[in-house]
Amino acid sequence: MRNPSRRQFLRTTSVTCAAALLPMGCSQSAEANPWFRISLAQWSLHRTFHSGDAAPEDFPRMARQLFGIDAVEYVNQFYADKLSDTLVNELHKQANGEGVQSLLVMVDGEGQLGAGSKAERRRTVRRHRRWAEMASALGCHSIRVNAQSSGSYDEQMKKAADGLRLLAEDCADLELNILVENHGGLSSNGQWLAGVMALADHPRVGTLPDFGNFVIDRDSGEHYDRYRGVEELMPWAKAVSAKTYDFNAQGEAMETDFQRMMQIVKSAGYRGWVGIEYEGNRLAELEGIRQTRELLKRIQRGG
Repeated sequence: MRNPSRRQFLRTTSVTCAAALLPMGCSQSAEANPWFRISLAQWSLHRTFHSGDAAPEDFPRMARQLFGIDAVEYVNQFYADKLSDTLVNELHKQANGEGVQSLLVMVDGEGQLGAGSKAERRRTVRRHRRWAEMASALGCHSIRVNAQSSGSYDEQMKKAADGLRLLAEDCADLELNILVENHGGLSSNGQWLAGVMALADHPRVGTLPDFGNFVIDRDSGEHYDRYRGVEELMPWAKAVSAKTYDFNAQGEAMETDFQRMMQIVKSAGYRGWVGIEYEGNRLAELEGIRQTRELLKRIQRGG
């Protein structure tokens, strides 16, 4: 990495994680035809990156060397003030060198795709373009966006669907999918977001169901049933986010019944990547990622 402390961080943690992963092997190649494969969402390491203990530019290397994971999902905020062709080329070179596949870029902070006017929705689409170009250059299949809007239930559905369709058309030359995550507000209402998908009616517009983001209103505490929500979003899913916060003594996630949730994913016919997204506070990020990985690997093996 770029300074001695970061090199030491990688060297020390890779020894620790390698020892923890050794009984199951250092990569997923040893698994016999699993029905899904495991990727790593960059947000799982947000405290590590924000603290400066590691650099976001080293994310592909960390995924491989610390966890034996061979696919990654980037988060745009870690590169917002440094995005350049040089950065993207270095990430691409590093990922290839580590045998890591780049899957998608999660995009936040670029405006409302469901903004009130068509002109503002088009401006938001243009603000997403640089991240779409980053994703394309890295070989990703998608960008993950938000379906933010305002107005009534039906008005927001129409405006969000229009903005997503506009973005998909704008990214047609890049051959990218536009994926929406349940990420607060009406987007965390599975029925509403499924309605947006049906209204958008575009082959490149899909969903990224997240196991944990079903809080519609934090102030009132309004939640949507996570199992129902994921089931409603799976018909359009082109990626899945396995959100975890904490684990019990048996290594099971405490907020989500993973066996039940992953059966919903499987029953929908999904056979793609499932991304680890650890957001807990009790466990260190490295340990939270490791436990999520072990839980998913037990499910891969049918245990």
